[in-house]
Amino acid sequence: MHTGNYDFLLERTLRAKDGDLHTRFTDTVFALQNILSRYTLLFPEYTNHSEFHCINVIEFCNAIIGPEQLGKLNPDELYVLLMSCYLHDTGMAISRKDYDEFRGNLDEKGYFELDPSRKISDFIRDYHHEFSGFFIRKYADILDVPSPEHLFAIIQTARGHRRTNLYDAEEYPSALQLSNGNTVCLPYLAALIRLADEVDIIAGRNPKLLYDIELLTDNKQIIRNKLLASVPDMEIMPDSFIIEVRTDDAELMVVVQEMAEKMQATLDLCRSVVRERTPFRISQERIEMRRV
Repeated sequence: MHTGNYDFLLERTLRAKDGDLHTRFTDTVFALQNILSRYTLLFPEYTNHSEFHCINVIEFCNAIIGPEQLGKLNPDELYVLLMSCYLHDTGMAISRKDYDEFRGNLDEKGYFELDPSRKISDFIRDYHHEFSGFFIRKYADILDVPSPEHLFAIIQTARGHRRTNLYDAEEYPSALQLSNGNTVCLPYLAALIRLADEVDIIAGRNPKLLYDIELLTDNKQIIRNKLLASVPDMEIMPDSFIIEVRTDDAELMVVVQEMAEKMQATLDLCRSVVRERTPFRISQERIEMRRV
């Protein structure tokens, strides 16, 4: 991943601006190390959703924001974004006990009636952003979230990495008021994490074992892992995301092109939300591919 000289930009800035919030964040990182890796119990063949993915998402956010816009973010926004990056996929790693507790908040019956062949793991994967929100709310005291307003902001930003309506002013207020006088711009933070999550498709995200295609049984996952293996790196430029592609397989190139089009659609949506609802901007306009 080539993201320029933005290593730990958010983390270093938060530590400099607010040591207490930085400590709360680093304590969360320590507490979640084992929890995030539990996703493999339900998804042994699935794309890496552990802390390594979280780190990638943060690094992409660092590059998308850039130093010019970083100064517009207050310490609470930095904290909410970092926490959300680490918590957005906790729904993939919930225990069976938590699943049984959380599923009543969703239309589980309708989901399985629509297709009886579906499994619990399918339900969790399709709604893991919602399960992440339930998880964050339940364990807010363990995560040491400083206020109900911070908790709402983290839940909404984490949920926002997929499907939720970022134009909804009630779900994603442009200036959520905190008790300390600061505000949090939820549409911007959620758009950042949605885009960063979408573009984290580089091969280095996953253990090499996942690319041993002959060990897999799910045909969709076989295709996805071939796709991931064909993308060794990505470079983030001020105006574009450049996907490096390494394959001579014409059929696989069709899949890569479809992936790039999906990423472009997400980029267009996030740019639109940020432009229309926030004082911020996302400078990257295009998804490009480069054969290597």
